Amino acid sequence: MRFQLTEDQIALRGGVRELLARRFGPQQLRAAIDEPGRLDRALWRELGAAGFFALRLPEAQGGVGLGLPESVLAFEEAGRTLLPGPLVATHLAAGTVPGAATGETVVAAVGNGLVEWLEQADVVRGDAAGAVPLRSVDPLTPLHRVPGAVAVDPVAVLLTAAEQLGGATRACELAVQHARTREQFGQPIGAFQAIKHLCAEMLVRTETARAAVYAAAVTADPADIHAARLLADEAAVRGARDCLQVHGGMGFTWEFELHLHLKRAWVRTHRAGDATESEESLAAELLAQPI
Repeated sequence: MRFQLTEDQIALRGGVRELLARRFGPQQLRAAIDEPGRLDRALWRELGAAGFFALRLPEAQGGVGLGLPESVLAFEEAGRTLLPGPLVATHLAAGTVPGAATGETVVAAVGNGLVEWLEQADVVRGDAAGAVPLRSVDPLTPLHRVPGAVAVDPVAVLLTAAEQLGGATRACELAVQHARTREQFGQPIGAFQAIKHLCAEMLVRTETARAAVYAAAVTADPADIHAARLLADEAAVRGARDCLQVHGGMGFTWEFELHLHLKRAWVRTHRAGDATESEESLAAELLAQPI
């Protein structure tokens, strides 16, 4: 299996990164934190116009006509920039919910007893009766708890893993940048063995998760998807924690984005099922294979 991206895939990833850098950079991130629970509808429509939600929708239905690998690349960039909103739910609704593909309709979905962005959604997929607001650890992800459970779409699991991969990548970048520029005892802290080990372990976890997520995007096999999800969750959560260790107390300040990556990673671990569900599903798939 080849993991080298095509020129078109590289261009797609670059285009999404450029769009998000322009429309959801550090200034917009701070503004979103100052107004928790408010979804930027203009940005949502711009994402729709760019084809973010319609990437897998056939061209005959007004979509972009690409596949799961391209969607994974787009969601990886969204995770890297901490883009808020029910991205996965709206993407999965393209083609079935009017306006979802173009970003005119915001779609939320019930899953694992939780609903993200319920109050901002125009359409809710699943039964949200009896929803109770929760105090979310992530200020950019309002949550409601609902009774009961809903079957999880494997694509939702994979796209969540892609977002986790993007967060892990960003945490690794931030750690390396700080290790190169922050000095202690007359030299960059990256020269110290403990910091070197932290950064190396972050990179290994991130690249292992990347290989798993990209492979699952190609095979679309449920076992591959659940394995990718477990690796991506670990890379995102442990990566953010290790990056905080590299930054020390600075990493916990509201002025810095790092603590938001850790909080978003925690929330994502409960979306589209959780780690335990993925572990059980992966175990069932492996046990069902002939020896």
